[in-house]
Amino acid sequence: MRDLHKSEVLGSKRGLGMSWRPQYRSSKFRNVYGKAASREHCFDGIPITKNVHDNHFCAVNARFLAIVTESAGGGSFLVIPLEQTGRIEPNYPKVCGHQGNVLDIKWNPFIENIIASCSEDTSVRIWEIPEGGLKRNMTEAVLELYGHSRRVGLVEWHPTTNNILFSAGYDYKVLIWNLDIGEPVKMIDCHTDVILCMSFNTDGSLLATTCKDKKLRVVEPSSGRVLQEASCKNHRVNRVVFLGSTKRLLTTGVSRWNTRQIALWDQEDLSMPLIEEEIDGLSGLLFPFYDADTHMLYLAGKGDGNIRYYEIGSEKPYLSYLMEFRSPAPQKGLGVMPKHGLDVSACEVFRFYKLITLKGLIEPISMIVPRRSETYQEDIYPMTPGTEPALTPDEWLSGVNRDPILVSLKEGYKRNSKIVFKAPVREKKSVVVNGIDLLENVPPRTENELLRMFFRQQDEIRRLKDELSQKDIRIRQLQLELKNFRNSPKNN
Repeated sequence: MRDLHKSEVLGSKRGLGMSWRPQYRSSKFRNVYGKAASREHCFDGIPITKNVHDNHFCAVNARFLAIVTESAGGGSFLVIPLEQTGRIEPNYPKVCGHQGNVLDIKWNPFIENIIASCSEDTSVRIWEIPEGGLKRNMTEAVLELYGHSRRVGLVEWHPTTNNILFSAGYDYKVLIWNLDIGEPVKMIDCHTDVILCMSFNTDGSLLATTCKDKKLRVVEPSSGRVLQEASCKNHRVNRVVFLGSTKRLLTTGVSRWNTRQIALWDQEDLSMPLIEEEIDGLSGLLFPFYDADTHMLYLAGKGDGNIRYYEIGSEKPYLSYLMEFRSPAPQKGLGVMPKHGLDVSACEVFRFYKLITLKGLIEPISMIVPRRSETYQEDIYPMTPGTEPALTPDEWLSGVNRDPILVSLKEGYKRNSKIVFKAPVREKKSVVVNGIDLLENVPPRTENELLRMFFRQQDEIRRLKDELSQKDIRIRQLQLELKNFRNSPKNN
């Protein structure tokens, strides 16, 4: 009876806002821990690229791991079936068709053997990986896309539409490619410097970008209209990620005191960040990763060994620190496994593939929710986007937006759709977007190509000069003949 009375009094005090007790958050993810794979389950002996471009140089899906490698002349990347762990032979076949360094690679979310790559050679290429992986070097892409006038730093697939690809170049343009026809169909031309990062919201109706001009933008990709723009003077933005369908954005960057910082924004009002939080004084770029199913945010610094993780809430303080995965080996980049490729029986909610350049090693790191029960944990695996596109390119280009098609991971999700990539047959040589021919003045992509082009142009100039002098002689001959004809006695 006394206990009941006490609880009533406490209850009434709480109701009056008089509780002095600290509010402990109950979260099912507070004990999530990171587990690095054993050495035999890593990928060893990989000549990871030494390129200093701030990308991950790694892409992974439920079947393959792709890693950009160091190569003499041109650019190349490895594609390894996931089950083929252990030491990779030095002569393992590569995808090596680019004439310049490969800067970014991304798997098609709907066709698991199609990968896009972009390069310093100004091209974007689409590759079809054979069943079981490569048996010999692959030099022929199923599609070569030229439209940028300078190197291409980023590629990103549309999250709900099949065969729509975005590419961002050092010409400050974002081109939107319809791979059904193999042509750019739209151009986003609102940036005044190099684009650093692109991120889509859940249905792909909005694109957030960060740029070297210190601005964060929210763009409507179907029209190219800038809906919101923030000039980040106190928080120099580097990377941005949409926080699912919460209408929030998270950016990582550097404060005015050169400390690493994160900021949370409302996508409909970028005038001020909702919160800014200092992380540490290290100099490496912070890569953000968001898991919309668990509302967890992971922060991994380039050159760090650790990965911090947080839980994102809808109310203040918005961001709750959970824990940190620690490791002495620094990471160059990280690939992330899509949800349908995770091991649900081990309660794995996220998996990184960590690039350790010094060791030539790719190390899988699983983020696990500790559970005693061995049955399927429905509460940590809500319905999640599968490998079925919600839209065709024509539908999306006509202005339709649609949420991704969700699947349950309960039975160990296996895709049923049998979409096959069909490369279009193209004869047209000009690429016109918004009335501008993008290929009219495409510069040479390598020094050798520059020399070849120079000598070709010299030959062409000589040929044209000869042709011109021959035409001059012919004109003079004709003028003389005409004069003689007029002066002849027959015409008098």
